[in-house]
Amino acid sequence: MNPPVFFGSALIIFCFVLFAVLAPDTAGNLFGDIQSWIITNTGWFYILAVALFLLFVVGLAISGYGKIKLGPDHIDPDFSYGSWFAMLFSAGMGIGLLFFGVAEPIMHFVSPPVGEGQTIEAAREAMRITFFHWGIHAWAIYAVVALSLAYFSFRHGLPLTIRSALYPILGERIHGPIGHAVDIFAVLGTMFGVATSLGLGVMQVNAGLNYLFEVPTNLTVQILLICGITLLATISVVVGLDGGIRRLSELNLLLAVALMLFVLLAGPTVFLLQTFVQNTGSYLADIVDKTFNLYAYKSDHSWIGGWTLFYWGWWIAWSPFVGMFIARVSRGRTIREFVIGVLCVPVGFTFMWMTFFGDTAIHMMLMDNIQSVGQAVQNDTATAIFKFLEELPMSSIMSLLATLLVVTFFVTSSDSGSLVIDMITSGGKEEPPVWQRIFWALTEGAVAIALLVAGGTGGLKALQTLSIASALPFAVVMLLMCYSLWKALRIEGVKQLSLRHTVTTPRAPATSKTPYTWKNRLQRIVSWPKRSEVKGFITTNVQPALESVAEELRDTGMEVAVRQDQDDRVSMVVSHGEEVDFIYEVRTRGYTAPTFAFPEFNFTEKDEAKHFRAEVYLREGGQGYDIYGYTKDQVISDVLDQYEKHMHFLHLVR
Repeated sequence: MNPPVFFGSALIIFCFVLFAVLAPDTAGNLFGDIQSWIITNTGWFYILAVALFLLFVVGLAISGYGKIKLGPDHIDPDFSYGSWFAMLFSAGMGIGLLFFGVAEPIMHFVSPPVGEGQTIEAAREAMRITFFHWGIHAWAIYAVVALSLAYFSFRHGLPLTIRSALYPILGERIHGPIGHAVDIFAVLGTMFGVATSLGLGVMQVNAGLNYLFEVPTNLTVQILLICGITLLATISVVVGLDGGIRRLSELNLLLAVALMLFVLLAGPTVFLLQTFVQNTGSYLADIVDKTFNLYAYKSDHSWIGGWTLFYWGWWIAWSPFVGMFIARVSRGRTIREFVIGVLCVPVGFTFMWMTFFGDTAIHMMLMDNIQSVGQAVQNDTATAIFKFLEELPMSSIMSLLATLLVVTFFVTSSDSGSLVIDMITSGGKEEPPVWQRIFWALTEGAVAIALLVAGGTGGLKALQTLSIASALPFAVVMLLMCYSLWKALRIEGVKQLSLRHTVTTPRAPATSKTPYTWKNRLQRIVSWPKRSEVKGFITTNVQPALESVAEELRDTGMEVAVRQDQDDRVSMVVSHGEEVDFIYEVRTRGYTAPTFAFPEFNFTEKDEAKHFRAEVYLREGGQGYDIYGYTKDQVISDVLDQYEKHMHFLHLVR
């Protein structure tokens, strides 16, 4: 546990919730006034900041920095593409698709920001606006936070918390009060966002159960639903990321694909395929104009405040939660791979979903004259999806599937949020104590229930409004994150340049005491040593070589440490004070030997011969080359080669 963050977050959450419970109307008015002031006076800042976030992440992807891994150079991704995409999708905005997939296009179709409603032009504009609100801008916001956290945590070993993203600016001060404040802010945004979504979302689940099984729509049922979802989320978060959250996310994706394909086939299929292509083209054609459009020449700014700025604030408010979760599941990806995956894959699915659901609903109203869908959206957006499915075949089965999907989406949002809060309040531990996971999962449910019982939707929306208003200061923090990440990547780029182009000294020649001929070299190349042989080499050759270099450096007044924590690895760390330390490590690493290496063996799948290498690791990760068989002088020469490159790097960045 990190006590200042854990107890500080819990206390502030309790105070805010108590205020919203005891005086929901007052809280709603106060937070609403704050949000209105922000929209009126700083809307331009939201628009400009989100545009900069998008340009920043795209710029990184197409630059030379795109090849840098989110982790050591030798690491492989933690999850397959399928699991990774499923978790991105579920954590990012899965539940919102069900809630707004029908509702938002119909709202813009009936009441567009400019022009007459319920026309062909209104239909086109409705889909352009919907694509814009759910497109790459939202994911660029998530990508800024996720990319910063993943880079500094997995590449540089800092804690997986929001404060780590500001290390190049704050330095060691991230471990003090400023860092605690940043992390507490992230916990509050995550807790308020997840809890309010849970409280408001059970109304949609309740509406689905009422439609399917005539379950009454009342407070008792909604509290029981929150308890059930919280229980499932608690079980999932206790099981862990790989066993619970990953499997639930994959189930979500399968159910969502099934429902989406059903709408495509049961609806006006050809029309939907045509509109998908046209909507995508219109989105790309208008992206620059809509990115910077503030409707500044209109006297009434209520539309952009209620839609675009609301969305931007909501995505920013959710970015600590979603960003940290995306970072946690993206270790091992390159920056370019990360940006392409985060911006393109979920957005592509979202565009298909919004087209198939939104354009089918518009087709019903515009061409089939089925006005009940529009009336359902106007009356209650929570029931819109079920009224929409009534007009399609197998409506009961599909409504049941939609309700199940809402529940699983809420479970994944809750368990992901609990895991993120747990990591932040434990100081960045990737596997925090189970009791803390349970505490935060239950707290989310308790907050939602307390607000629902005391203030109804008023208390929940008051806290939601506070979350969106808090997006303004966090947008400033995100801009600092961009600068901090760029600063760190620029230094890393300089280091990679120095590694590629620095002229190094030749390796030490053989001596009369240790003759080393070309035959020895060839023998080393074709040898397949066992683990014990490599361990012995590290003990007898590598460690004495590192000790000799360390002793010589200490004579010059430098601080050097040689460690052999395990018998299969040894490392040397040269401290450079405020500058980057030099680390040289040799590890034993095993590989399956090629069959030609041991022709006398009869290989089976259960009995594979292994050979081992003494591989060099630097601060950036594994370098992929083997020094087994080097003499002591040759090991020293290799150490000096790498140290000379490191000193050249420090010279370039001074």
